[in-house]
Amino acid sequence: QKREISNFDYLMYLNTLAGRSYNDYMQYPVFPWILADYHSETLNLANPQTFRDLSKPMGAQTVERRHKFIQRFSEVEKSEGDLPAQCHYCTHYSSAIIVASYLVRIEPFTQTFCSLQGGSFDVADRMFHSVKSTWESASRDNMSDVRELIPEFFYLPEFLTNANHFELGCMQDGTVLGDVQLPPWADGDPHKFILLHRQALESDYVSAHLHRWIDLIFGYKQHGSAAVEAVNTYHPYFYGDKMDLNNIKDPLIKSTILGFISNFGQIPKQV
Repeated sequence: QKREISNFDYLMYLNTLAGRSYNDYMQYPVFPWILADYHSETLNLANPQTFRDLSKPMGAQTVERRHKFIQRFSEVEKSEGDLPAQCHYCTHYSSAIIVASYLVRIEPFTQTFCSLQGGSFDVADRMFHSVKSTWESASRDNMSDVRELIPEFFYLPEFLTNANHFELGCMQDGTVLGDVQLPPWADGDPHKFILLHRQALESDYVSAHLHRWIDLIFGYKQHGSAAVEAVNTYHPYFYGDKMDLNNIKDPLIKSTILGFISNFGQIPKQV
């Protein structure tokens, strides 16, 4: 509010308070999708329509998608053993595989991604290849995709280029995977994309609405009745710090929960 700290620095500070760290792929810093415009020739940061709705999670960015997840919530079994299992999302917005997939073009993330995939790259069509199509998947098209972003989207142009010339495969439409496809307003320049994306993060619109996203990820809408109302509840296994694993007697259930958290993501500690 006093313009003494940037939105980027503030988000990094909150991530650190919530236990997120560059040293842990499973609890990597999480940043929001900021923009909803990946098709215009020029980026208009004065137009509210340019931006993503920061008051809603990725699963509720469109009315139709929101209704589908609310319906899922009402249909899911209310408990799983001793745990309440009713939730909107069975996938997470941040996980080791999401982080590695974004950064797959630079080491050491290339090797990390391959090891998580069983030793090789994923099918080309499922690889991170386009900012626009990834946004459309996470905000509209794919019910198992609610991913957010990572800090590198706001400062590291190198992760958008295949400078190491990895053979990432060929998509079904014949497109050979190389550099990440950027929105028209970036003019094919990763440095321009990062510059404009960072300007968007620090814009007046985002400054005025960022607290709503923080409520969802780090604050009071993270769990409980406020989360249900905000269409923001995740499978109980994602809430690692809310479960007392010492009280779970069945070793199979315990190892399943630990494996689930390790592979599929973890809700940040509530700040």
